[in-house]
Amino acid sequence: MKAIFCAIAISLCCALALGQAQYKVLWSFGGAPNDGSGPVSSLVLDSSGNLYGTTYGGGSSSAGTVFELTPGLDGTWTESILYSFCPTGNSCVDGAYPAAGLVFDSAGNLYGTTEGGGAYYECSSGLAGCGTVFELSSPASPGGMWTETVLYSFCAAPGCADGFSPTSQLAIDASGRLYGTTGEGGNGHLPTGTVFELSPAHSGWTESVLYSFCSLGHGYICPDGAMPLAGVTLGGSGNLYGTTKYGGSLQKIGEGSVYKLSPGSNGWTESLVVGSGAGSEGGNPLGSVALDKLGNLYSTFSEGGTNFGGVFRYSLQNGKTTIFSFDGTDGGYPTAGMLLDSKNRALYGTTFIGGANGCGTVFKLASPAQETVLYSFDSQPNYADGCGPLAAVILGKGGNLFGTTKIGGTSTNCQFGCGVVFEVNP
Repeated sequence: MKAIFCAIAISLCCALALGQAQYKVLWSFGGAPNDGSGPVSSLVLDSSGNLYGTTYGGGSSSAGTVFELTPGLDGTWTESILYSFCPTGNSCVDGAYPAAGLVFDSAGNLYGTTEGGGAYYECSSGLAGCGTVFELSSPASPGGMWTETVLYSFCAAPGCADGFSPTSQLAIDASGRLYGTTGEGGNGHLPTGTVFELSPAHSGWTESVLYSFCSLGHGYICPDGAMPLAGVTLGGSGNLYGTTKYGGSLQKIGEGSVYKLSPGSNGWTESLVVGSGAGSEGGNPLGSVALDKLGNLYSTFSEGGTNFGGVFRYSLQNGKTTIFSFDGTDGGYPTAGMLLDSKNRALYGTTFIGGANGCGTVFKLASPAQETVLYSFDSQPNYADGCGPLAAVILGKGGNLFGTTKIGGTSTNCQFGCGVVFEVNP
């Protein structure tokens, strides 16, 4: 039985509705050398309504970009490339291949991660380096240049105990500390990733590993989780919540977990919230978690259910898990977390495949227990409207949704298009 989540935490039968949402492509990427390609990350919105994001490829050296989209009075959007990674095309010490979105600090600076590049090459990622955390400093005057600074290059510690290959979006607290994950490295018995903190100081930034996964168990058994591909979410009492793709079982490799990191006088303590998947029906969560005020945690799982993945809610109060499973026609294989719209008591998300045309969907889950497919990609000829969204959507001031697709669009510079930025008005 399909189930959905509402604020009163009741499981109800769910029906599929076909949405009548308005859909618009805001930008179709053009690829290297003058534009980005292959966006796989979510967007961030500033107070003026400008959108910011990253592309995994494209730019001057095909190592990715940071871009800004500015709305015009006529409804069109203008793109500006704020930074192209690896501008010399050689060592990529500034980072390469950003796979995650960006976060703002209170001064308007942007922070992000790159999966490759940086100052160290001891890892085996094959991405011209082991990854970085970077800052883009906002220009001193309107229209000025943004300045990129590498805050940390991974694999600085022996054996890459500090982690490497970050693919997650950072979280920032009120003190300006940054938190994130690496999908590999650490000092567990298998180097399957870390949770890290970057703290600012007058002398620079300091990295601390808060937890190394696979610190428990043996062989391929990692009961504490393995390979965190999504970032962490800041919760109450300074706790951090996240997901791992694998691990979470005492007897087998495991189908992933939801974990909590709690600060204490003797450091951080990791505990499992949900072990070996999102519950009895689903596993391999790839997305971040969202928390509501009632103590419910929401995310997605990429496998299980009806073998197309789904969405789950876990109650931190009573330990109950509720599952919604995709069946392919309404989407499949969600790779990102959920957007929680508490005002309208709704959840929004994307699926990488499935829908009416097999190219993925934007969907809504809302009371009274109804899933609505807001848009099925590849509804226009030749993938002009995009295909394959890998990132979550964000909410605009007017209730509209913004997101990206990895391929599609109108450019012929990439085989199936270089990806798009889209808007959906549900």
